[in-house]
Amino acid sequence: MTSTLAESASVTVYRNPDRGEGAIDPRFPEGFALISEKRRITLPAGESTIRFEGVADGMIAVSAVVTGLPGGVVQKNRDAKLLSPAALVDGTLGRTVHLRRTDPATGKVTEQDAIIRSASSEALVLETQQGVEGLRCSGLPETVTYDSLPPDLSIRPTLSVTTNSPAAAETEVTLTYLATGFDWAANYVARIRPDGRSMDLFAWLTVANGNQTAFPQASLLAVAGRLNRTSDYDALVEDAPSPRLMLRCWRFEGYAAAPGWMGGAPQPAPPPMAAPAMMAARMAEDIVVTSQRVARQEELGDLKLYRVPMAVDINPNAQKQVALLHRDSIAFESYYAAQLLASDESPQPRPLHRMIRFDNREDRGAGVPLPSGGIAIFAPRGDESLLLADSQMRDYAKGETIRVEAGETTQQTIVQERWGKGMRLTLANAASSPATAEIEIADAEGARLVSPSRRLARRDGRWLWKAVIPANGAASLEYRVRE
Repeated sequence: MTSTLAESASVTVYRNPDRGEGAIDPRFPEGFALISEKRRITLPAGESTIRFEGVADGMIAVSAVVTGLPGGVVQKNRDAKLLSPAALVDGTLGRTVHLRRTDPATGKVTEQDAIIRSASSEALVLETQQGVEGLRCSGLPETVTYDSLPPDLSIRPTLSVTTNSPAAAETEVTLTYLATGFDWAANYVARIRPDGRSMDLFAWLTVANGNQTAFPQASLLAVAGRLNRTSDYDALVEDAPSPRLMLRCWRFEGYAAAPGWMGGAPQPAPPPMAAPAMMAARMAEDIVVTSQRVARQEELGDLKLYRVPMAVDINPNAQKQVALLHRDSIAFESYYAAQLLASDESPQPRPLHRMIRFDNREDRGAGVPLPSGGIAIFAPRGDESLLLADSQMRDYAKGETIRVEAGETTQQTIVQERWGKGMRLTLANAASSPATAEIEIADAEGARLVSPSRRLARRDGRWLWKAVIPANGAASLEYRVRE
C-alpha cells in the first residue's frame, strides 16, 4: 500500500554549522532539518509493506522513526532509485521498447520495436529487425518510448516499511526523520533615522530548501546556535538519483548530427540571483508586520528556537522568508576604525572603516538574541533611503555590544610611518564635522609598542587609541617599538 501525501508536516531547520557568518548557498544548502509528518493509512491484517512517498530527497533513512503502527516496524528501506532518463534505461536493459523515427524531409513518422542491449552515460545500443545500432546514429531524429516503468523505480523519493498488524485497522502514523539539503539565516534591514543616532531594525528568517520535495502548509521552526554534531550526514544519505543521460553518437563518414539529450532538450539555465544589495534595496520598502506574523522565540536548552506562527509553503529548490523580529529606535553610535600591527609601515593614506555600534539591551531599544546573517544598512537622503552598507553579522546574545562594519570611507584616512626612532600614526578628516576614531594596535612577535605619546587603553589583547579627529584636521600618535 502507498501513502502519497502527508496530512500535516512540521519542518525544523538547523543551520549549516560550518557556514559561520557567510550567506546561504541557495543551490546547495548544507544544513539539515528534522521533519515530522502525520499520515493516515489503512492496514490489512498480517504482514504488509507501506510506501511513504514524497519524503525529502536528502532523507537520512537510518534516522527514520515511524510511530502509530499497531504491529510496529519489522524493517525499513529507503527507495533511492528515482525515475530519470538514465535510471529508466538501466531498468529496461534487455526489454522491448519502441523506436520512433521522423524523416525530416517528408515528416513521416515510423515506429518499430527494439531491445535495449547496452547503455552507458553517453551511448545507447539497440537491436532491431535490421540489426544492432546506436540510438541517434541513423542521421534521423529519433527517440525511445516505453510501455511501462520498471517496478523498482519511484517517481518520488520513497521510504518503505514492513509491518505486521494484528488486525485490519485505519490509523494515523507519524513519520519523523532527518534530511540534508536545508539551511537558514537571518537577513537584517537597518534603517537609520533622520536624527543619525537611532535606527529601526527588521529581520527576515530566510529558509532554503534544496530538495525536490515540497512541504505545503507546513509548521516551520528554525534553531539558532551551534549544535554539537558529530555524524557525517552526507555519508549517511543514499546515492543521489541517476543523472541525466546525454547521448552522443560515434562519428562516421557523412554523419555530423549534433548530440542530443535523452528525454528532450536540456532545461534552460536558471535566471541569475539578485545581488545582496539589490535584494536589500527591495527589503528597504516600508514593511508592515503585525505581532501575530513575527516568529516567536523559545528556549531549546542552550539554543534558541524560532517558531513561525502560521503554516507556510516550503517549496522545492526555493527559499522562504518570514518576519523574524522588529525593533524601533535602537540607540547607536558610529565611529571610524582600523586594526594594524605596531611595527608595520603604510606611508600611503588608507581609508578607515565606518562602524556602527549598539548595546543589545532593552533600555537601548534592542534586548533580543540576534542570529547571524547579512545586514543591509540604509541612511536617509532627502525623501529617499539609500544603501549605506551590505555587511555580515555574527551571532549576538542579549546584553552584548554589537559592532557592524558599514563600509570604508575616503574622507577619514590613516597613515602609519617611521618617525625618528619610533612610529607615527596620523589620522586625517576631510569632513566638515569632527569624527570619532578607535584604532586597535597589536604587538607583533618581537616588536612591542612602548612609550606612546597619548594614553592608550586595552581591548581584546590589543592597544586601543581613541581619538577625535577635528573637522578638516588631523590627529597623531607617536610611539616606540621595543624589539
